[in-house]
Amino acid sequence: MGRVAALGERSRVAGLALAGAVVLVADAPEAVRRCWRTLPGDVDLVILTPAAAEALSETGEALGSRPLTAVMPS
Repeated sequence: MGRVAALGERSRVAGLALAGAVVLVADAPEAVRRCWRTLPGDVDLVILTPAAAEALSETGEALGSRPLTAVMPS
């Protein structure tokens, strides 16, 4: 079983560390894209903040394939 990661602004993802998620803090769109491209290979689910999802969709990053993604509600 793979790990869960949370990607986005610190204020939105920090608490997910308490649930065991790998927290990837990225406050700017380029930081989001850099974290996405360097995800650890054992991550099976990435929880994205709405801003992180938007940053990835702007460049056509491969959302919806592997790893599985879920976007937090606004």
